[in-house]
Amino acid sequence: MSAAAETARPFDADLLKRAVETRDADTFLAQFSDDAELEMFDRRTPPSAPTVLHGRAAIGATVRELFARDMTHEVLQCVVEGDHAAYTERCSYPDGSQVMSMTMLDLRDGRIVHQATVQAFDEEHATRAETGDFAAPAESEEMELSRVDIVHVGGTDVMRLTLEPGWHWTEHVGPLAGTGLCMLDHCGYVVSGSLLCRMEDGAETTFEAGQIACVPPGHDARVLGDEPVVVIDWKARN
Repeated sequence: MSAAAETARPFDADLLKRAVETRDADTFLAQFSDDAELEMFDRRTPPSAPTVLHGRAAIGATVRELFARDMTHEVLQCVVEGDHAAYTERCSYPDGSQVMSMTMLDLRDGRIVHQATVQAFDEEHATRAETGDFAAPAESEEMELSRVDIVHVGGTDVMRLTLEPGWHWTEHVGPLAGTGLCMLDHCGYVVSGSLLCRMEDGAETTFEAGQIACVPPGHDARVLGDEPVVVIDWKARN
């Protein structure tokens, strides 16, 4: 028997379901191959411009951030046939709004090598006026030289990033994310300060107060000067 045959294992749908519903990122990610690819489609990332993550490390950073959110996850149905699997999932926020998703998986030796997820957001709350207040955020997190405050409004998350002078993504976030570059997709308004973003190909863009900053996955960033950078970001968590 070959080494590949000895290490091959059947895909465990029940294990995936438990990992999703208990938000166990380690168990969930263990089912991906090292070279896996993830594609995500939703109202902000259509088929012409999906979110694409390459490698288990990059996928892990996004999965850990997703599982850390204040929401419940429920796998409604999971079907496995040969080297393919599919499952539907319902995510519910404390305010009652929901996100439904359909995920298709390609498997190799029992591990996920490709995932494609289509998401649909609950638009019920968009029919009435709502307010969000960063003075009382739904979630907050402080890290070295940075703070993140999140409000949930209109069926989406809006994030306020406060980055202190000297902050550098590679130094202060990279070791926690486990990736060499930030793999989130950002689009937000720069309230104050100056932020330099450098893409994987070396291209650099400086964003100043009063500008809209849209940065795709695969970038580094650092604060320029002595003024804190404050960004209102409405896309980073999608």
